[in-house]
Amino acid sequence: MRRVAWRRKLVTDRAMRMAGPNRGHRAVARLVADGVCGCVITQNIDGLHQRSGVPDDKIVELHGNSTYAACLDCGLRHELDPILAAFEKNETLPLCADCGGIVKTATISFGQKMPLRAVQRAEHEALACELFIVLGSSLVVFPAANLPRMAKASGARLVIVNREATDQDNLADLVIQAEIGPTIGEVIGVQ
Repeated sequence: MRRVAWRRKLVTDRAMRMAGPNRGHRAVARLVADGVCGCVITQNIDGLHQRSGVPDDKIVELHGNSTYAACLDCGLRHELDPILAAFEKNETLPLCADCGGIVKTATISFGQKMPLRAVQRAEHEALACELFIVLGSSLVVFPAANLPRMAKASGARLVIVNREATDQDNLADLVIQAEIGPTIGEVIGVQ
């Protein structure tokens, strides 16, 4: 099963590396750079927020990040290029350089525990914010779907921008059913 997962990673990594930040990513990066947005909480695993210019310390990745790998035992970060090159050559499964443990992409797989620090930080940020903006989420995947409710219960204003209705639209102070990139890009003035 590990080999099957790494075979899939070879294919998906090629496509993901060709993707770049879109107008929505650039608008969020501008909000962070201008000090308007203190934290980006994301379920995305593609690293595009970082590539758009959002610093790592301003991002909470609830489902991890597929642009690198990590040891399941000690957590040591491993870069993908040497792992993928070795796997492509003879399907060598990666082991941790420090402890010899199993290395997999730094994403959360089904059945794997959510990263406690990331969840705690996301909850802290939701409880402390004055404005919580949801961009492009159906708000059905938990625990992320609880965050807007937590923010609202703590007195924050809630804005939801999504193509389709969510079951939290009734809680929001503003709902915009539209594409993220053009909508937030226009508001922020980013192309």
